[in-house]
Amino acid sequence: MCRRAFLVNPKVHYVCVTCRQSNKYAWDSAVHPCPRCGEAMANAGHDFAAPRRRDDSGWAAVEAVLGAGLRYDGFVLCGCQHHPEYRPRTRSQVKARRVLAERSGESLAETLAMREV
Repeated sequence: MCRRAFLVNPKVHYVCVTCRQSNKYAWDSAVHPCPRCGEAMANAGHDFAAPRRRDDSGWAAVEAVLGAGLRYDGFVLCGCQHHPEYRPRTRSQVKARRVLAERSGESLAETLAMREV
């Protein structure tokens, strides 16, 4: 039995890429300001794992993924079919997928979500 099926108030990761800050808030449509700069934080999804604050390559990948309109989750409301989706973790993986998107004519969001390149 999955643990997500029994969550009453599921929380989601919200991210401020400029401050490299990640917090969990209730899953709602409210705007959550960054505690450091006050800008609106982006909804990163249920399965987001923040890179270390000094990891420039990791935060560049997070910025590219969120900028493409993707989130870090494979969340299904019942929780029984939870399969985290692939997202690139480094700047070089993002770069390889951008080149592939230009060559194949697919959107950047589709190529960032592909597991194998």
